[in-house]
Amino acid sequence: MSAFEKPQVIAHIQKGLNYTVFDCKWVPCSAKFVTMGNFARGTGVIQLYEIQHGDLKLLREIEKAKAIKCGTFGATSLQQRYLATGDFAGNLHIWNLEAPEMPVYSVKAHKEIVNTIDGVGGLGIGEGAPEIVTGSRDGTVKVWDPRQKDDPVANMEPVQGENKRDCWTVAFGNAYNQEERVVCAGYDNGDIKLFDLRNMSLRWETNIKNGVCSLEFDRKDISMNKLVATSLEGKFHVFDMRTQHPTKGFASVSEKAHKSTLWQVRHLPQNRELFLTAGGAGSLHLWKYEYPMQRSKKDSEGMEMGVMGSVSLLQNVTLSTQPISSVDWSPDKRGLCICSSFDQMVRVLIVTKLQTI
Repeated sequence: MSAFEKPQVIAHIQKGLNYTVFDCKWVPCSAKFVTMGNFARGTGVIQLYEIQHGDLKLLREIEKAKAIKCGTFGATSLQQRYLATGDFAGNLHIWNLEAPEMPVYSVKAHKEIVNTIDGVGGLGIGEGAPEIVTGSRDGTVKVWDPRQKDDPVANMEPVQGENKRDCWTVAFGNAYNQEERVVCAGYDNGDIKLFDLRNMSLRWETNIKNGVCSLEFDRKDISMNKLVATSLEGKFHVFDMRTQHPTKGFASVSEKAHKSTLWQVRHLPQNRELFLTAGGAGSLHLWKYEYPMQRSKKDSEGMEMGVMGSVSLLQNVTLSTQPISSVDWSPDKRGLCICSSFDQMVRVLIVTKLQTI
C-alpha cells in the first residue's frame, strides 16, 4: 500500500482540560461525547461536549464526590442514553446526563476502585437483557442488571485461598441470542479468563505473561469471532475465538506494537478487522487483521484447532508526550474518533480512507 493510499490520522480538534481524564465516550447518535476523571482536589468530574463548527462546546460539567475512573453507554437504550460509571470508591452509578444531580441507579459494587466497565444489551447492540460488568482492584468481576437493585446477577471472585488479582479490564461478547453471553476479564498478572454467563462457568483461561491492560471482542453481538488483548510491555495478542481446542484453547498471534504500555484497543464499529491501539508514549497505531485461507484444521487426533491470520500496521501517529488513557470510535460516523491523554487533553481525530481498505 502506497503512502497515498494509507489511512491518515488527523488531529481535528484538541482541548486542554483542568483535570486528569481517565475515560471518554461518544454519546450515541449525536455529535456529543463525555469525558470522565478527577480534579486535583480529589472530586470526580463528568463533562459533556458537543462538536460545533470545528470546535468543542462544553454543554455541562458535573462534579461528584469521588473520582470517576470509567464509563459506558453499552447497557442503555437509544432513547435514554444513560451513562454508567465506576469510581475510585467502588461505586457503580448510572446517570441521566439531562438531570445528573442524583444517579438513576446506584450500588456499592466493589470494596476498592472500579478499574473497568462495559455494557451490553443496550443501543440495539447484542441480544438479551441490558447488563453492565465491572472489574475491580478487589479481584472480583461482577455483572449487574440495572433493573435489579443491590445484588449482582453474577459474581466471579477468587476461590477460597486463591490470591486475589487486580482486574484491569473487562469485555462482553458472544451476545448473539437471548441466552448466550460471555465476559472476558484481564488481570495484572497476565491472566485472561473467559466466563460463560449462561452456564455460570469458567470456559477458558490463559496467561500472556504481562499485565492485561485492555480487552475487546471485535463485535459483542455476534458469535465470538476475535478477541484482542493488550499488555503492559507493548505487545498485543489477537485470539481467534471461533475454534476452541480441548487442550490448546484458542489460536493466537502476537505483535510487539509499542515500546511502552498498550493502554487500550478499540475496533472500528463499521469494520471489525481494523483496530486502534493506544500507547504509553502518546501514540496511536491503526492495525488490520487478515484471515488465513482456512480458519481451522484438524490436529493429529482429529480435533479441530484454530489457524491464525496476520496483522499489519496501516498507520501510526504520536499525539502526546504522555500516555493515551482512552480511545473511542464514533458509532455513527466512520473514522471519527476521540482520545484522552494524561497531559490533560482531549482530542477529536479524523481517520481518512477507511472505507477503501
